[in-house]
Amino acid sequence: MWCRRSTRCSRATPRPRITSVARSARCRTGCSRAARPDAGTDAGAVTPAHLGLLVGINLIFGFNLIASKFGMGHLPPLWFTGLRFAVVAAVLWPLLRLPRPQLGLILQVALAVGVVHFGLIYLGLALAEDVSTVAIALQMVVPFTTLLSILMLGERVGWRRTLGMALAFAGVMLIAFDPRVLGYLGALGLVLLGGLAMAFGTILMKRLSGVKPLELQAWIGLVGAPCLLALSFVFEEGQLEAAAAATPLVWVAVVFSALGASVVAHGGLYWLIQRYEVSLISPLMLLSTLFSVLFGVWLMGDVLTPAILLGGAATLAGVAVIAVRSGGRTRITPVP
Repeated sequence: MWCRRSTRCSRATPRPRITSVARSARCRTGCSRAARPDAGTDAGAVTPAHLGLLVGINLIFGFNLIASKFGMGHLPPLWFTGLRFAVVAAVLWPLLRLPRPQLGLILQVALAVGVVHFGLIYLGLALAEDVSTVAIALQMVVPFTTLLSILMLGERVGWRRTLGMALAFAGVMLIAFDPRVLGYLGALGLVLLGGLAMAFGTILMKRLSGVKPLELQAWIGLVGAPCLLALSFVFEEGQLEAAAAATPLVWVAVVFSALGASVVAHGGLYWLIQRYEVSLISPLMLLSTLFSVLFGVWLMGDVLTPAILLGGAATLAGVAVIAVRSGGRTRITPVP
């Protein structure tokens, strides 16, 4: 009897119910996580160890422009860039696979980024007198991407991101009219055109699915290397003689550009993106530009005029506003 009564009592005892408040709170938490597949697993502050990794990545990207400028002082720019991607393709070859449904789109991305973008910016870098202005102009990829998102994807942009784009464009215009920069305005134009190609490639990347970042880097290397080397033989001369006369330090520059920037730094960057919000990491990547400017002044003798300083500050401020206000919608674009 005691057992039966106990059983009856346990059946009669009402089960605790999840209140509507608790249910909605749980739903909000779950939905917010599920609705943002591109967000990292940690929305909090960057840990000291990961912050150190991020600074190291920025140092690699920042110094890469210096190494590339040095290398192109001894090798023709298209030849140098083609050799860089040949090394990338050789190292990342094991990651390549053939995603047939998206192969055409991958080839379009590789052509836009690996051939047009890198070909133009390295030509501009070789012709420019200063690395600093090139580093600042490269940040125009972010407002260019936002602008193309409006024109091609119908994305709506608020007044803050519009202000960021205006600041960035005004900063570049201020730099362009500096008397020192007017001497190599064509080089700056090539870099800006290369940034526009990168922005177009970024729009195409948004349509890719299931392609890992380093796998995409491998495809960019595989497509970019033969195309750039072929273009070098069409538009440049003395490649083989320059390669034969190159010192070991020149080949270190080629390998550093390939392995340091394309493999190690990009791999580390995308590893961090998997763990943190893109809007948290993206503004911190502006450190690479600051490092390039510092290295340019220290190692290459760059001259920073008031117009370059003011224009650079306006450009970086505008890019930071766009990056912060874009949240998880803006993909971090590859850095040279």
